[in-house]
Amino acid sequence: MYKNLEYISTKDMTREDWLFERKGGIGGSDAGAIIGVNPYRSPYSVWADKLGKLPEIPDNEAMRQGRDLEEYVAQRFTEETGKKVKRRNAIIHNPKIPYALANVDRLVVGEDAILECKTSSELRLKKYKAGEYPNTYYTQCMHYMLVTGAKKVYLAVLVFSRGFYIFEIERDEEEIQALAEAEAYFWNNYVIGDDVPPIDGSESTGEAIASIYDNPNGGELQATSTINRALTELEYYKAQKKDVERDIKERENIIKDYLGDNETLNGDNYLVTWKNQERKSFDYKRYIADNPDVDFSNYYKVSSSRVLRTKKTTKEES
Repeated sequence: MYKNLEYISTKDMTREDWLFERKGGIGGSDAGAIIGVNPYRSPYSVWADKLGKLPEIPDNEAMRQGRDLEEYVAQRFTEETGKKVKRRNAIIHNPKIPYALANVDRLVVGEDAILECKTSSELRLKKYKAGEYPNTYYTQCMHYMLVTGAKKVYLAVLVFSRGFYIFEIERDEEEIQALAEAEAYFWNNYVIGDDVPPIDGSESTGEAIASIYDNPNGGELQATSTINRALTELEYYKAQKKDVERDIKERENIIKDYLGDNETLNGDNYLVTWKNQERKSFDYKRYIADNPDVDFSNYYKVSSSRVLRTKKTTKEES
């Protein structure tokens, strides 16, 4: 570990205070998003979060289970390896890297190493069995080594009801330097600077934009040359999407026709099945019709969202 690290105790810190401190720098879960390897967060959404433009993410079951099972994962790591671990109830700051912080799960006793505890679903089971793990985990571990100076991170992953896996991630100076440069650029140019991260096509960016601009004022704008180009490209890609969807359906129909009454097809590199499956759904319209004296108004959930629609116009119409 580096010397002269600074620590903000989290022992009696509320979750609200912890979230506030988290906005003051780039944490391990932010790192993967910043360099584009987090499928659930984008640079734009991280930027919006740091500037307080987004509401706090509500606690969900996955987050709750991850926290509750952290101690169990740490115990399993000790059982599997014989290595003792200890808590470091603090947010770690490196004065030489003021934009970066680390909230590590455990320190490994007697080693210059960190333990990162994860829980996962069986959707990734095959990758874990093959010795693979998500890039966002790897980036988080590199970020912690960047901040603390640790030489190694042990990544322990509990796959619910299916397996327990341990990976050793060694310090890589080139990777750490590249990550440090990316984080410094992000922080200096976007968070404390005046630039905005590029808009991408991720769901995370779309959700962030919708959240920021969720209170329209009825105003009207004239498109710039950049926006006109985006509109033209949007219509082009929509047309391409329709063509691709039609091509997909055509291939599916060719395969279905070949299968006929058969259910399974063996290709050179594919296994195809075409089987019946049942789906049950609640016919609420019929239920209401059968119960005309019941007031169902309290059971309707009303939600509001802004819908973007484009329409090709002529010069006269515009």
